[in-house]
Amino acid sequence: MKIVLPGGTGQVGTVLRRALTAAGHEVVVLSRRPAGHGEILWDGRTPGPWTEAVDGSDVVVNLAGRSVSCRYTPVNLKAMMDSRVDSARVVGEAIAAAARPPKVWLQMSTATVYAHRFDAPNDEATGVIGGDEAGVPAYWGYSVDIARAWEREQERADTPGTRKVALRSAMVMSPDRGGVFDVLLRLARLGLGGPVAGGAQYVSWIHDDDFVRAVEFLVARDDLDGPVNLAAPSPLPHRAFMRALREAWGVRAGLPATRWMAELGAFALRSDTELLLKSRRVVPGRLLDAGFAFERPEWPDAAADLVRRVRAR
Repeated sequence: MKIVLPGGTGQVGTVLRRALTAAGHEVVVLSRRPAGHGEILWDGRTPGPWTEAVDGSDVVVNLAGRSVSCRYTPVNLKAMMDSRVDSARVVGEAIAAAARPPKVWLQMSTATVYAHRFDAPNDEATGVIGGDEAGVPAYWGYSVDIARAWEREQERADTPGTRKVALRSAMVMSPDRGGVFDVLLRLARLGLGGPVAGGAQYVSWIHDDDFVRAVEFLVARDDLDGPVNLAAPSPLPHRAFMRALREAWGVRAGLPATRWMAELGAFALRSDTELLLKSRRVVPGRLLDAGFAFERPEWPDAAADLVRRVRAR
């Protein structure tokens, strides 16, 4: 197949490109800074020569969007919103104008669309969309607004010949440098991988191999469209998540952090505490109902595999 990855140079794009290329597919990456074979220039906002890659392709997986690992300043929040909405809009325009449109358009979204909660897991049918929870910082609602606008832009695209799926993805765990697992493992290795703010908040995640397999599954299943949660079926509290990561590496203890300590750490890392403190208890209802079988459904096993691959690297 010919698969186009707008925004495919980030961590998730690297995971997908590597796996899909190894599987024998032709992979074309659309990038603001193309650097090699198989990469084409685009700006994520306007049509251009890059649309020729979409015309005649089999699959488009749009991953474009400014990284959320940043301080949530008004400027950065606007960039996060605009980069996602603009890229989804222009991808939809390219597909609508194509003489031979792709069969399926997978649009990256986020599990952050669901509410901060501890009482029950969020699946696609019964999950609670966030944005108005009590007792959380008001600005957390902006992340939900971004996710909803992201998905809405795909929904409104006039592409009747192309099936559309919104990937409500949890954190994709891979051993690649600079990814979320790399950051968390570094904290654990430094003895800083203890629970944050008590550690009761849930962590949703997906192993990189299962992420790729889920994408391939959704491409093949013509009966699945709309929002689909890409998350392992076993989210767990942060304290248990970090304990399993420490054990996988062989670190006995991790220094716990209070909320204000997390604020200082996030400031130093130029990130935001929502990434640590929001309880994301998300489960893959539609994938499981459709018969998808996870190879790494439990975090201790997934963490052990990722640590092994880091050490082999």
